[in-house]
Amino acid sequence: MQLLGVILAGGRATRMGGGDKTLMPLGGKSLIDNVIERLSPQLPDIIINANGDPARFAEFGLPVVADHVPGYQGPLAGLHAAMRHATEMGATHIVTVAADTPFFPADLVSRLMDAQGDAKADIALAASGGNLHPVFGLWPVALEKDLAAFLMSDEKLKVSAWANRHRVAEAHFDPLPAKDGTSVDPFFNINTREDLALAEELLEKRAS
Repeated sequence: MQLLGVILAGGRATRMGGGDKTLMPLGGKSLIDNVIERLSPQLPDIIINANGDPARFAEFGLPVVADHVPGYQGPLAGLHAAMRHATEMGATHIVTVAADTPFFPADLVSRLMDAQGDAKADIALAASGGNLHPVFGLWPVALEKDLAAFLMSDEKLKVSAWANRHRVAEAHFDPLPAKDGTSVDPFFNINTREDLALAEELLEKRAS
Protein backbone atom coordinates (compact mmCIF):
# COMPACT_ATOMS: atom_id res chain seq x y z
CA MET A 1 0.00 0.00 0.00
CA GLN A 2 1.51 3.31 -1.12
CA LEU A 3 -0.02 6.23 0.78
CA LEU A 4 -0.40 9.93 0.09
CA GLY A 5 -1.60 12.30 2.81
CA VAL A 6 -4.14 14.95 1.79
CA ILE A 7 -5.06 18.03 3.80
CA LEU A 8 -8.49 19.19 2.63
CA ALA A 9 -8.39 22.99 2.85
CA GLY A 10 -11.15 23.92 0.42
CA GLY A 11 -13.76 25.16 2.91
CA ARG A 12 -15.15 28.66 2.40
CA ALA A 13 -15.19 29.64 6.11
CA THR A 14 -18.63 31.24 5.78
CA ARG A 15 -19.15 31.11 9.56
CA MET A 16 -15.93 33.06 10.07
CA GLY A 17 -16.84 35.79 7.59
CA GLY A 18 -15.14 34.18 4.62
CA GLY A 19 -11.41 34.33 4.01
CA ASP A 20 -8.97 31.51 4.64
CA LYS A 21 -9.46 30.22 8.16
CA THR A 22 -6.65 27.70 7.71
CA LEU A 23 -4.14 30.58 7.92
CA MET A 24 -5.57 31.99 11.15
CA PRO A 25 -3.22 31.76 14.15
CA LEU A 26 -3.45 28.95 16.67
CA GLY A 27 -0.77 28.44 19.30
CA GLY A 28 1.69 30.77 17.62
CA LYS A 29 1.39 29.24 14.17
CA SER A 30 -1.30 28.93 11.53
CA LEU A 31 -4.13 26.44 11.87
CA ILE A 32 -2.95 24.47 8.84
CA ASP A 33 0.61 24.42 10.21
CA ASN A 34 -0.76 22.65 13.30
CA VAL A 35 -2.42 20.10 11.02
CA ILE A 36 0.75 19.58 8.98
CA GLU A 37 2.76 18.98 12.16
CA ARG A 38 0.15 16.45 13.26
CA LEU A 39 0.14 14.54 9.97
CA SER A 40 3.77 14.66 8.83
CA PRO A 41 5.08 12.15 11.42
CA GLN A 42 2.46 9.69 10.15
CA LEU A 43 3.02 10.12 6.40
CA PRO A 44 6.12 11.24 4.47
CA ASP A 45 4.22 12.48 1.41
CA ILE A 46 1.54 15.15 1.87
CA ILE A 47 -0.36 17.51 -0.42
CA ILE A 48 -2.80 20.33 0.25
CA ASN A 49 -6.10 20.41 -1.61
CA ALA A 50 -7.18 24.02 -1.98
CA ASN A 51 -8.62 26.36 -4.58
CA GLY A 52 -7.58 29.92 -5.34
CA ASP A 53 -4.03 31.25 -5.24
CA PRO A 54 -1.68 28.42 -4.17
CA ALA A 55 1.01 30.96 -3.24
CA ARG A 56 -0.65 31.51 0.14
CA PHE A 57 0.56 28.06 1.16
CA ALA A 58 4.08 28.44 -0.30
CA GLU A 59 5.78 28.65 3.10
CA PHE A 60 4.80 25.06 3.88
CA GLY A 61 6.66 23.60 0.90
CA LEU A 62 3.88 21.17 -0.02
CA PRO A 63 2.22 20.64 -3.42
CA VAL A 64 -1.14 22.40 -3.70
CA VAL A 65 -3.74 20.61 -5.82
CA ALA A 66 -6.94 22.36 -6.89
CA ASP A 67 -10.31 20.75 -7.61
CA HIS A 68 -10.92 19.54 -11.16
CA VAL A 69 -14.70 19.75 -10.85
CA PRO A 70 -16.04 23.26 -11.66
CA GLY A 71 -17.77 25.21 -8.92
CA TYR A 72 -17.42 24.58 -5.20
CA GLN A 73 -18.47 20.95 -4.73
CA GLY A 74 -17.12 20.46 -1.21
CA PRO A 75 -14.80 17.77 0.17
CA LEU A 76 -15.77 15.18 -2.45
CA ALA A 77 -14.28 17.35 -5.19
CA GLY A 78 -11.10 17.64 -3.16
CA LEU A 79 -11.07 13.90 -2.65
CA HIS A 80 -11.40 13.38 -6.39
CA ALA A 81 -8.58 15.82 -7.21
CA ALA A 82 -6.35 14.14 -4.65
CA MET A 83 -7.05 10.69 -6.09
CA ARG A 84 -6.04 11.87 -9.56
CA HIS A 85 -2.85 13.41 -8.22
CA ALA A 86 -2.06 10.30 -6.17
CA THR A 87 -2.43 8.12 -9.25
CA GLU A 88 0.13 10.27 -11.07
CA MET A 89 2.49 9.85 -8.11
CA GLY A 90 2.08 6.08 -8.05
CA ALA A 91 0.18 5.97 -4.75
CA THR A 92 -2.49 3.32 -4.23
CA HIS A 93 -4.39 5.04 -1.41
CA ILE A 94 -4.88 8.48 0.06
CA VAL A 95 -5.50 9.46 3.66
CA THR A 96 -7.56 12.63 4.05
CA VAL A 97 -7.70 15.01 7.00
CA ALA A 98 -9.46 18.34 7.46
CA ALA A 99 -7.41 21.53 7.63
CA ASP A 100 -9.57 22.90 10.46
CA THR A 101 -9.15 19.96 12.87
CA PRO A 102 -5.84 20.35 14.73
CA PHE A 103 -6.22 17.64 17.39
CA PHE A 104 -6.82 14.53 15.25
CA PRO A 105 -5.12 11.38 16.59
CA ALA A 106 -1.38 10.89 16.28
CA ASP A 107 -2.08 7.28 15.25
CA LEU A 108 -4.85 8.11 12.78
CA VAL A 109 -3.16 6.60 9.73
CA SER A 110 -2.13 3.30 11.31
CA ARG A 111 -5.56 2.83 12.89
CA LEU A 112 -7.33 3.49 9.59
CA MET A 113 -5.07 0.97 7.87
CA ASP A 114 -5.77 -1.62 10.58
CA ALA A 115 -9.54 -1.08 10.35
CA GLN A 116 -9.53 -1.37 6.57
CA GLY A 117 -7.39 -4.50 6.60
CA ASP A 118 -9.24 -6.26 9.42
CA ALA A 119 -12.63 -5.73 7.76
CA LYS A 120 -11.33 -6.27 4.21
CA ALA A 121 -13.14 -3.04 3.37
CA ASP A 122 -12.65 -0.62 0.50
CA ILE A 123 -12.64 2.46 2.71
CA ALA A 124 -11.88 3.17 6.37
CA LEU A 125 -13.37 6.19 8.16
CA ALA A 126 -12.67 7.67 11.58
CA ALA A 127 -15.29 7.78 14.34
CA SER A 128 -15.47 9.14 17.89
CA GLY A 129 -18.17 9.66 20.48
CA GLY A 130 -20.70 7.81 18.35
CA ASN A 131 -20.13 10.11 15.37
CA LEU A 132 -18.58 9.28 12.02
CA HIS A 133 -16.04 11.73 10.58
CA PRO A 134 -16.04 10.96 6.84
CA VAL A 135 -13.49 13.64 5.93
CA PHE A 136 -10.94 11.58 7.88
CA GLY A 137 -10.51 8.46 5.81
CA LEU A 138 -8.38 5.98 3.93
CA TRP A 139 -9.42 5.73 0.28
CA PRO A 140 -8.20 3.57 -2.63
CA VAL A 141 -7.41 5.64 -5.71
CA ALA A 142 -8.93 2.84 -7.80
CA LEU A 143 -12.32 4.39 -6.91
CA GLU A 144 -11.50 7.66 -8.73
CA LYS A 145 -13.66 6.96 -11.78
CA ASP A 146 -16.60 5.90 -9.61
CA LEU A 147 -16.26 9.12 -7.63
CA ALA A 148 -16.04 11.18 -10.83
CA ALA A 149 -19.33 9.67 -12.03
CA PHE A 150 -20.94 10.36 -8.64
CA LEU A 151 -19.85 14.00 -8.79
CA MET A 152 -21.56 14.36 -12.17
CA SER A 153 -24.80 12.75 -10.97
CA ASP A 154 -27.80 14.31 -9.26
CA GLU A 155 -26.92 12.65 -5.96
CA LYS A 156 -26.37 14.70 -2.80
CA LEU A 157 -22.68 15.48 -2.80
CA LYS A 158 -21.94 14.27 0.71
CA VAL A 159 -18.82 12.27 1.50
CA SER A 160 -20.79 9.72 3.51
CA ALA A 161 -23.35 9.27 0.70
CA TRP A 162 -20.64 8.26 -1.75
CA ALA A 163 -18.63 6.24 0.77
CA ASN A 164 -21.67 4.17 1.68
CA ARG A 165 -21.84 2.86 -1.89
CA HIS A 166 -18.74 0.83 -0.98
CA ARG A 167 -17.53 -1.40 1.84
CA VAL A 168 -16.69 0.87 4.77
CA ALA A 169 -14.83 0.06 7.98
CA GLU A 170 -14.76 2.36 11.00
CA ALA A 171 -11.79 3.16 13.23
CA HIS A 172 -13.03 4.30 16.64
CA PHE A 173 -11.02 6.81 18.67
CA ASP A 174 -11.28 7.79 22.34
CA PRO A 175 -11.20 11.39 23.59
CA LEU A 176 -7.75 12.89 24.10
CA PRO A 177 -6.95 13.53 27.79
CA ALA A 178 -5.87 17.01 28.87
CA LYS A 179 -3.56 17.57 31.83
CA ASP A 180 -6.30 19.28 33.85
CA GLY A 181 -8.36 16.08 33.85
CA THR A 182 -10.73 17.08 31.05
CA SER A 183 -10.79 15.52 27.60
CA VAL A 184 -10.93 16.70 23.99
CA ASP A 185 -12.74 15.15 21.05
CA PRO A 186 -9.83 14.49 18.67
CA PHE A 187 -12.02 15.56 15.74
CA PHE A 188 -13.09 18.91 17.22
CA ASN A 189 -13.10 21.26 14.23
CA ILE A 190 -12.91 25.03 14.05
CA ASN A 191 -15.81 26.75 12.30
CA THR A 192 -16.20 30.00 14.24
CA ARG A 193 -14.01 32.50 16.07
CA GLU A 194 -15.41 31.07 19.29
CA ASP A 195 -14.15 27.64 18.23
CA LEU A 196 -10.73 29.15 17.57
CA ALA A 197 -10.65 30.67 21.05
CA LEU A 198 -11.66 27.32 22.53
CA ALA A 199 -8.90 25.59 20.57
CA GLU A 200 -6.37 28.01 22.12
CA GLU A 201 -7.66 27.03 25.56
CA LEU A 202 -7.42 23.35 24.69
CA LEU A 203 -3.82 23.77 23.53
CA GLU A 204 -2.95 25.43 26.83
CA LYS A 205 -4.68 22.68 28.82
CA ARG A 206 -2.84 19.95 26.94
CA ALA A 207 0.51 21.69 27.44
CA SER A 208 0.11 22.80 31.08
